[in-house]
Amino acid sequence: MGSLEHIRFDIPVIGQICPVLIIGAGGIVEGAHLPAYRLAGIPVAGIFDIDISKARRLSTVFAIPCVYDSIQQMVAENGCNCIYDIAVPGSRIAEVIRQLPGNSYALIQKPMGENEEQAAQILQLCRQKNIAAGVNFQLRYAPYILMAKQMLSEGLLGDICDLEVYVNVYTPWHLWRFLYGAPRVEILYHSIHYIDLVRNILGEPAGIFAQTTRHPLMMQLAAVRSNIIMDYGDFVRVNISTNHTHDFGMHNQDAYIKIEGTKGAVKIKLGLLMNYPDGVEDSFEYIVSGGHPYEWKKLPINGSWFPHAFIGSMYEIIKARQGIIARPDNSVEDCMNTMRLVELAYNASFNFSKPL
Repeated sequence: MGSLEHIRFDIPVIGQICPVLIIGAGGIVEGAHLPAYRLAGIPVAGIFDIDISKARRLSTVFAIPCVYDSIQQMVAENGCNCIYDIAVPGSRIAEVIRQLPGNSYALIQKPMGENEEQAAQILQLCRQKNIAAGVNFQLRYAPYILMAKQMLSEGLLGDICDLEVYVNVYTPWHLWRFLYGAPRVEILYHSIHYIDLVRNILGEPAGIFAQTTRHPLMMQLAAVRSNIIMDYGDFVRVNISTNHTHDFGMHNQDAYIKIEGTKGAVKIKLGLLMNYPDGVEDSFEYIVSGGHPYEWKKLPINGSWFPHAFIGSMYEIIKARQGIIARPDNSVEDCMNTMRLVELAYNASFNFSKPL
């Protein structure tokens, strides 16, 4: 097998676009949205947050020209001549969408509501107002995922027969205080990315099985560990295993996505999740037929999940607004299916826990 140097990620050249207006000025906006847009040259014209001091601080740090006092003011001054980037808690998304103008474009930070009922309400509102909206399930567009998709599209891995996500880390949940007391944590706010990625690659599963569990030293939180199996028939194994409570140093922390096919395999180290929020280096390893049967090789990665994957999420909305594509890959219509699977996973865990 020859060189695979063409398997790489490059920041897309987006060109002239309308500006982005951001609703919400929390940590995810500061740490991922705004750095991603800066990297890609996506102009941000304004920002709003109910805590105006947060919005003002980010406007200074990222040179955002306008801080709005309200969503109403933002909409009145911009109408549909922008893309609205909604980064608020899931329970508030519908409230924000009601205030957006009809026929506009929007990117919604995940999750798409806190449950399937809220997701359906968001979908209905977008349809009623003819808002072309996508959901920020950005792992789909992480540099190493796009590289793996390149290999799959070229047939280098053959037919997928095994897809595994393994996470054994210590996650500092105190960084997201809004999760304290929330009825759903791990699947809704973390493993949802993996569920979405699997269905983005393999399509819709025949079923999903799950158990999500709490931890005795994190009594203020709902379940923070999960085991999820997605059913793709007799020849494809899909397994998601996450433990966010491994508070025993870095020695045995690990996080990876492994895709095995009939001709080769890829293993992606999710360095971002280890020693969070500082992280460690990601890696992309592969093996394909035609080379030494036991020789794994590495490819360089030009970027990581944060912030680079967030470029891809917004780029889908940009392409839809420019008429390059009819509908974003991460449309609310598509991502509704991810939310349905999350709901089914919680239902499966609830029923799994019932006594026989």
